[in-house]
This record gives sequence, C-alpha cells and structure tokens, in this order.
Amino acid sequence: MTKALYRAFFHEWAEQGFAALSLERVAARAGAGKAAIYRRWSGKLQFADEAINTLALKMAAFEDKGSLDADVRAFHLRLRTVLRHPLVRRILPDIHAEAARLSEMKAISERVAQARREEASKIIERSIARGELPQTLDRSVALDFLPSSIYWRMVVIKNTLSADELELHAKGTTAALRALSSSH
Repeated sequence: MTKALYRAFFHEWAEQGFAALSLERVAARAGAGKAAIYRRWSGKLQFADEAINTLALKMAAFEDKGSLDADVRAFHLRLRTVLRHPLVRRILPDIHAEAARLSEMKAISERVAQARREEASKIIERSIARGELPQTLDRSVALDFLPSSIYWRMVVIKNTLSADELELHAKGTTAALRALSSSH
C-alpha cells in the first residue's frame, strides 16, 4: 500500500504541483481511503519528506566501476536516467519553487541533497584512494562538478543528452576534477 501511495502522490504532484496537491485525491488514486495516508503521515509535507527521501536514496547508490573515468560515466548515466523520468522532470522544478516558499520544503530538499552528496562523495574518495585525485582535493567543489552539467542541461534548459553527449560531459567532468586537483 505504501508503494501505491508513493506512486499516487508523485503522479498527483506532477499534475497539480505541491501547493494544489490533495491527499484525498492521492488516496483515491491509490485505491485507498484517507485513513491509509493519515495512519502513515500527519500531512503532505511529512508524506513528501518520506517519499522523496526513500526514492532519492535508492537513486543515489553508485557502485565502484574501477576508475574515476568509469565512475563519472556511470554517475552521469544514472543521473540522466533519473532526470529523463517524466515525473522527476515535472516535480524537480516544483520542489525548488516550494523550497523558496516553505522552510519545511527547503529542509527536505537540503536533506536529500546532502544524502546524495554523501553517496557521490564515495566516487571522489575512491578516486583519491586509487591515487587518481590528490588528498588535497577540495571535495565540496568536486561534488559540485559531478552533477552540474547534466542537471543544468536536463533540468534547467530542459534538453536531453545523447550517448555521445553524455560521454562528452563525463570527459569534461573528469578533466575538471583533474584540473581542480592540479590547482592545489
């Protein structure tokens, strides 16, 4: 039931926006009563918090591919897959807009961003352990570089990436990380 409620919640959010999202419509869409929601969450912010965190962390796991280049390619491929999803493409801009209006949504967004950065930091730490990047690397800036070109392209300017373009972004990101490390 929880999975059905999550699915209904995200569909409702994508169609209506968070401000107009109705938990009654979410329950109906999931084939449940309102009580099924209120037994689990006290309101739509709490529902959003759990649903976003649950799914965002599942999408953030990155396995070791053996090199910085391969890890960045895999990271970009995974990010492109997530950002291609039609619900994600509609909900992400709304999350940012709501975070500007609601401190609770800002806190949710910041927690998700932190969790995703912690997962992505494993790429940086593995590369440092393999000697591909120096110990002195500014990790915060490096973590900014990892998703930025893909996110900009797909979320901000709303263009997709071909496989060749994805490869070019991965090469550019790894070059930037290496250049960043040589500046220290």
